[in-house]
Amino acid sequence: MNTQERWHASMQNNYGVPAITLSKGEGITVWDEDGKKYLDFLGGIATNILGHAHPAIVKAVSKQIEELSHVSNLYGHKPGVELAEKLRSFTGDPTARVFFCNSGAEANEAAIKISRLTGRVQIVAALGGFHGRTAGALSITGQEAKRKPFEPLLPKVKFVPYGDIKAMKRTISKRTSMVILEPIQGENGVVVPPDGYLEEVRELCDKKGALLAIDAVQTGMGRTGEWFGYELEGITPDIITLAKGLGGGLPLGAMITLGKKVPAFKPGEHGSTFGGNPISCAAANAAVDFIVKKDLLEKVAISGEFLKAQLSKIPGVTSVRGQGLLLGIVLESNVANDVAMKAQQNGLLINAPAKNVIRIAPALIVDKKELREFVEIFDRTLNEVLNG
Repeated sequence: MNTQERWHASMQNNYGVPAITLSKGEGITVWDEDGKKYLDFLGGIATNILGHAHPAIVKAVSKQIEELSHVSNLYGHKPGVELAEKLRSFTGDPTARVFFCNSGAEANEAAIKISRLTGRVQIVAALGGFHGRTAGALSITGQEAKRKPFEPLLPKVKFVPYGDIKAMKRTISKRTSMVILEPIQGENGVVVPPDGYLEEVRELCDKKGALLAIDAVQTGMGRTGEWFGYELEGITPDIITLAKGLGGGLPLGAMITLGKKVPAFKPGEHGSTFGGNPISCAAANAAVDFIVKKDLLEKVAISGEFLKAQLSKIPGVTSVRGQGLLLGIVLESNVANDVAMKAQQNGLLINAPAKNVIRIAPALIVDKKELREFVEIFDRTLNEVLNG
């Protein structure tokens, strides 16, 4: 049996059977088991922040696993403390405190539990928003198709249209414990809210005494040209959730609380066996240090503007939305799935979060030559789909 047949025979079918099996990666290039080469512009869905097999991460992980692997959270370890200190510094708030876990869903579960410690129960989230697939995280995910098979979920969650400040005003009350929003809705098709939206939501939360949680799982770790993705709005949230790019390709999530009004976990109230393990934290520290050393945040912003300018010129593209290296290419027709499949045949990995949107989230190290190569392949691919 080939790998696809073995997958079908032994794995749950929640992902379907992958069309290709990848065996090797370097930078933003990957190869399948047949030796075919691909330009990876999905990056593990915004996860491989420095690409594949980055020397800094390989060195850090190799060194760490030789010294100390898993110790549980009964004991401390230096990589975790160092990473927490770095994340705290990126928030600009000395009161920030970090809880480490393994994924974005876990980080959002922790945020839900923190919000319950306010004594309030109601949560307000956005239609189209995605916060994970565990029962709690799914309860605050505003995508009916993902929720429906598993209802009933957590009660007292209200959904409002994303970017609609009037709807938010009507919904937030003194019973609201937390409002949770993504700075950019990644899984919904890289949807960007109106300018000033997050700032107005922040003001509403302050007025009603609710916590504002920013889900930066997809926008975080420099992907937008900022550390978390909300900074351009000039706000400070009460809670930040992170994952994906945080671990540099290894499983790692975090929930960060900011400000003295936010409740704090007491010993025994929450935990995660593998959360913040030394190896994942070592990888994260290496990734963060490299981003800072090479000033990649500025480079990300420049790369994003280049891609927007070039992609907007392609026939069949109506607009390009997003920020930095989290972009949604909006197509004139509902052919995104066909484009993603054809692109794979042409040696390019992208995906279609909506019928008319292609999402790209390449590693932050992507260079100008690779950006141009992507534009060329995408242009050719879209033309092939539209014109046969």
